[in-house]
Amino acid sequence: MLGQMMQGNLLISSLIDHAGRYHTSTEIASVEMDGSVSRSNWGEVQRNSKRLASALTKMGLKTSARCATIAWNNRRHLEIYFGVSSAQFVCHTINPRLFPEQLVYIVNHAEDEVLFIDATFLPLAAALKDKMPTLKAIILMGPRDEAALESVPELQFYDEFIETGDENFVWPDFDENTASSLCYTSGTTGNPKGVLFSHRSTMLHSFAAALPDCIGFSARNIVLPVVPMFHVNAWGTPYAAAMVGCQLVLPGPGLDGSSLLKLIDAEQVDIALGVPTIWQGLLMAAKDSGSTLSSLKRTVVGGSACPPSMIDTFRDVYGVDLIHAWGMTEMSPLGTSNQPLAKHAMLPIEAQRKLRENQGRPPYGIELKIVDENGKDLPCDDVAQGDLLVRGPWVLSGYFKPERDDELRDGWFDTGDVARIDADGYMTICDRSKDIIKSGGEWISSVELENIAVAHPDLLEAAVIGAAHPKWDERPVLVAVKAEGCDPKPDDLIAFFDGKIASWQKPDAVVFTDALPRNATGKVLKRNLRDEFGQVLMG
Repeated sequence: MLGQMMQGNLLISSLIDHAGRYHTSTEIASVEMDGSVSRSNWGEVQRNSKRLASALTKMGLKTSARCATIAWNNRRHLEIYFGVSSAQFVCHTINPRLFPEQLVYIVNHAEDEVLFIDATFLPLAAALKDKMPTLKAIILMGPRDEAALESVPELQFYDEFIETGDENFVWPDFDENTASSLCYTSGTTGNPKGVLFSHRSTMLHSFAAALPDCIGFSARNIVLPVVPMFHVNAWGTPYAAAMVGCQLVLPGPGLDGSSLLKLIDAEQVDIALGVPTIWQGLLMAAKDSGSTLSSLKRTVVGGSACPPSMIDTFRDVYGVDLIHAWGMTEMSPLGTSNQPLAKHAMLPIEAQRKLRENQGRPPYGIELKIVDENGKDLPCDDVAQGDLLVRGPWVLSGYFKPERDDELRDGWFDTGDVARIDADGYMTICDRSKDIIKSGGEWISSVELENIAVAHPDLLEAAVIGAAHPKWDERPVLVAVKAEGCDPKPDDLIAFFDGKIASWQKPDAVVFTDALPRNATGKVLKRNLRDEFGQVLMG
């Protein structure tokens, strides 16, 4: 016997229609290219999304045509998110920090037909457009700009383009498994790989993200996604924000600590999302200015491991709850979020604080497990370490136009992380499988060592690599960036680990560098560090 419930496809168009109808006047603040703040609302975003969808349809684009963006977090980008996908096209966000060769590869691999760009990236488009044969239109995200036409004569202008569309455009209805958006991994090895999301996966991910035990969005919040909209769809924030109808503050190109501090204080932001390096800059700016970050109640940090010292500073100095989250492009991206259980309120305060340092537990929809080198399941006892596998309705089943077909292991996606999991599902990333240090047959977590090191007041940044060793195969070496005006001694830095970790796990040496190499998404490129410093212990 079947249930007698109405049927309907889970489509992204329903999100913007909901926000436009029931949260019409809820404000969207957007920092423009000149630093000014424009103010819109969900009703206007809905109307412009329909105009855009109508205009693209009039171009004659076929179903699932890819429409790319190279843009900051702003109001027009938000409209593109909804207008493109809801019209049954694919919204392809591109990371502008990629090397030009990678960018050309991605556009051509995706076969993008339309490219939306912010003015910052006009020189990039002018230099590369002739290498992108599938492009039919390049649209500058703004009003008419005669000077811009000199570098790209075929350029169109967003504000004029959407005026050719109809704000009463009727969204098409189609299978919820239809592709909605496309993101490429950062390509730390080989070419970037495409992850093709569906309407269904995006909708289910949005439900999960909005849950109090995940990110926890509501119509009462003023949300600042500092994580870029070109980085896994800003962790799904635009979709979840439309689902609940919250206020959005979009920071534009100014992602330095001082600009974000002014924006948070001026717009009374209470939830912000970003990577650790962003929050490091914010904390430095707040300290220098004397701001108390009075409106901010919660920050969500992901992208790389968050140092415990940062959690402590947000909580103890500013009264801000920092939520450690984890995920991957291949997971849309949310996989876990560190929210406490009711029973944890009974723990001593230090135990509660310690619990907040791991990556958290999965929301409904995500399953985690760890396996050994033979693929055998390992126990969830917070001791066993193994390869972390995941599955769920917003986890990829295969890459877009793959070079090879080997993504899944018996229906599970191999994350490439080494982790441990406790009985309640709280997961701790010990390391990337390629970065964990194997010393004399024992594993040493570079992440754990880095979390200790960055708490040292004389260090700005730190990374730990496994360096070749004549006796132990590998030993940890600390690669450190000095804080401004500081000159720490290597012996003092190594002594800083005393009592915080087993003595045999302490780094054998310290080397200093001016900056840590990072990829387009801000992750430290440890292979570069290993190339440079991997032989320092070999005499």
